[in-house]
Order: sequence, then C-alpha cells, then structure tokens
Amino acid sequence: MKRSAAEIIEEYGPFPGATQVHGVSYDGHSLWFAAGDKLNAVDPASGKVRRSLDVAAHAGTAFDGKHLFQIAEASIQKIDPETGRVLATIPAPGGGGDSGLAWAEGMLWVGEYRARKIHQIDPETGAVLRTIESKRYVTGVTWLDGELWHGTWEDESSDLRRIDPDSGEVLELIGMPPGTGVSGLESDGADRFFCGGGNSGKVRVVRRPRQSSSDKRHQERRKRL
Repeated sequence: MKRSAAEIIEEYGPFPGATQVHGVSYDGHSLWFAAGDKLNAVDPASGKVRRSLDVAAHAGTAFDGKHLFQIAEASIQKIDPETGRVLATIPAPGGGGDSGLAWAEGMLWVGEYRARKIHQIDPETGAVLRTIESKRYVTGVTWLDGELWHGTWEDESSDLRRIDPDSGEVLELIGMPPGTGVSGLESDGADRFFCGGGNSGKVRVVRRPRQSSSDKRHQERRKRL
C-alpha cells in the first residue's frame, strides 16, 4: 500500500452563518458544501459564497453534470441547482446513518458512516446494487480517473483512502494532520481533493499525490476492463 502525508494547499472558510461543513461537491465552476439547512456554492478562486439554496443538507453532496444530489436525514434529494427545487427523493441505504455521496458512471455511491460501508445505488429507485466493506468509518466518497476514494474520521484521526472498488482493498492512504478531520470529499477531476472539515467550518484542499508508473498502468488496465 502506498502511503503519504496530506499536502494541504488551500483552506476556505469559516463561512458566515455556517458552523458545519458536511458533504462537498464540485460542478466545474462552484464548490458546493452542505451546511445543515443550506447548500452553499463557493467560488474556488476567491473562497467567497456565491449563493445558497434553502434545502436540507445533512451529509453527502454529489453532482451528475446537471443536478445536485443531497443527503437529508434518511433520504437523498435530487435538486435543480438553479432554483433549489427538489425534483425527486429516494431512500438512503443507511436509513439516516449515511455520510458521503458521489456520482460515477450513472450511479450514486453512498458512504454509510459507522457501518464502514460504501453502497452503489440506483439513482432512480435507491436500490442497492452492491456494497463495499471498509475497515474505518466512512465519511466522504469520490471518484477520480476511475479510482474510488473515501475519507475516514475515527478515533480523532482522518485520512483519504483509495480502494479497489471490487475487493475494498486499500491501495493508497493519504494521512491528514492531527486534529484535521474529513467530513466530505470531492475531487476536481484533476489534481485536487476538496475535504469538508466538519465543525471547523472549513473546506481544505489537498493536492493529489503524483502517480507512479505502476499506478498509471493499473488505471489503464481498469479502463480497458
């Protein structure tokens, strides 16, 4: 397993009126974060909140290229990002114990915090298609270049983990500094991870470690499968 220490290259927040940062997502322009009773869109260049949607936002957040998905208690809401209107609702697999949320290849991926699981679910029905076991509490979930990553926060320590989406084996671990928790997780699709900081009220940006040649070969093999 490859190990490294997190390189935090930027911090956003704390934000006015937001005491918590839960789920985070990125739509290519704005960084979205869930703050309990609002979804806030942040300008990554300035770190300022551009606008807010008045929706229940208790845990993970995801973006499918057109809509936002947001965990609210035991449900997942599909939201119009322009109006904030909830277009549809499906049950969350953890029944209220859900954490991270990601979109990849037409499916939603949902972390179940204390159960140490990640579920792949049908975004139309909420049906669980498969489940991956983790060895740590699961917080945020994201995909980057065909790689499945999740955040952990347990025993006052956090890290980011790249896992095999078939076996759940941990392939890479990025350790966060002591006292720096990860609540939500999202990638920018390139070389940055956005990490929600829970009750710190911050979003921290972690640089993606440089890939080795063996990592690149493994990634190319997965793409061909």
